[in-house]
Amino acid sequence: MTLSSIKARNCKIVATVGPSSNSPSRLALLAKTGVNVFRINFSHGEADKHREVIRAIRQMEDLLGQRVGILADMQGPKIRVGKLKGEEMKLGWGEAIDLVCQEEQPSAGKAIPIPHPEIFEVSEPGDQLLFDDGRLACELTSVSRDRAEARVTMAGTLKDRKGVNVPDKRLRISAITEKDRADMKVALEEGVDYIALSFVQHPDDVAEARELIGDKARILVKIEKPSALEYLSEILGAADAAMVARGDLGVELPPEQVPVHQRRIVREARRLGRPVVVATQMLESMIESSTPTRAEASDVATAVYQGADAVMLSAESAVGRHPQTVVAIMDRIIRAIEGAPDYYDALSQYRAEPEETTADAICHAAADIAETLDCKAIMAFTTTGSTVKRISRARPRAPIIMLTEKVETARRGALYWGVSPVIAEEIGSHESMMETAKRFAVELGVEENERIVITAGVPFGRPGKTNLVQVTRASSQDEED
Repeated sequence: MTLSSIKARNCKIVATVGPSSNSPSRLALLAKTGVNVFRINFSHGEADKHREVIRAIRQMEDLLGQRVGILADMQGPKIRVGKLKGEEMKLGWGEAIDLVCQEEQPSAGKAIPIPHPEIFEVSEPGDQLLFDDGRLACELTSVSRDRAEARVTMAGTLKDRKGVNVPDKRLRISAITEKDRADMKVALEEGVDYIALSFVQHPDDVAEARELIGDKARILVKIEKPSALEYLSEILGAADAAMVARGDLGVELPPEQVPVHQRRIVREARRLGRPVVVATQMLESMIESSTPTRAEASDVATAVYQGADAVMLSAESAVGRHPQTVVAIMDRIIRAIEGAPDYYDALSQYRAEPEETTADAICHAAADIAETLDCKAIMAFTTTGSTVKRISRARPRAPIIMLTEKVETARRGALYWGVSPVIAEEIGSHESMMETAKRFAVELGVEENERIVITAGVPFGRPGKTNLVQVTRASSQDEED
């Protein structure tokens, strides 16, 4: 590993694993090409197959000598229409229809079965209901406990079991289904690093997940419901990381509002020091094509300029024809933006203010010192990773080297902006800290006698005690500074 490879990219790449990318050889190839975190979509596939893939990723880590994160993405509740007679129903613009709270379409009249009483509980006249990812829509004209009347506002053919969305309403339903509980058990048994929660509407959803997950994994909230935007700060504050899930968010929001909220979510996550991933359709055309569109490249660039910790590939890497190529091109786009003269100017337009804590003051000071003295690396000793997250939040120019004795901390750090995780032996004294930092700096590519910044906590080995920052010079020799 060299410093040039560390410094080359701050924004990380999350790639979804699927039939195109789930073999051990393909996983290794993708990791070499630039994937930092692998996403496993538990909406598809069987538990045994997911276990297989997770174990293959862990074996690949040992072979490559690099740590990658694993994100287990839970399906969440699926709100769908029931069974239609003839398996489909044509809906004409302005047509009056009935919605009934039952599993199958009744024999008389034109009615759509929606077996979800939660929808009828919160709906009222004037509300919009969307079907099939927003391809069809109706406006409610009257609502009762188990029935509603509506007028079609977006015409088309509705098919069996298509999704239903209720914009701007918080449904009284848990974000965690029985399937999710079973899937979480599998994921946690296999030691994944992040659990992604779908259908998050309120901080209570995060609290429920925390009771199930404990400290076995970090919680990433997918912001995909407009109702979550009402509680954005509270939800992000309760979680460990976030995702701008633009696909589902764009179903319930007008398309012109999605980029507005993307920027808001990224900024709020940065303010709170939560790693944030921008996802959905980033290089969608590369499911088939070997090159992206110019608009897609610009879309990735926007997320990078906004300071997102990571950008994500979905179907492009899971079922696409060119998974390695799409990762390579994503990597090239990120590097090009981060090498642009105005990149750090764009990042500095929004800078998160440090909290009034010793740890935050030390971490932001380390970033400022590195900038002032042109230090070639920030060497951050950490047990839990919180120190490194704080430094990452400051978005320094110098690469951040996470030095930790804990493998799980290194894997989680693979998602953080600008961070390169390194496994190091636990330090027990100031002398061993200095020696370790200097030695690793040189091994990672810092030239002899170049300045580096070190952060750590004293007494050593106690989590949450970051209280030391020191400037020294890289050296392969065991000598005093």
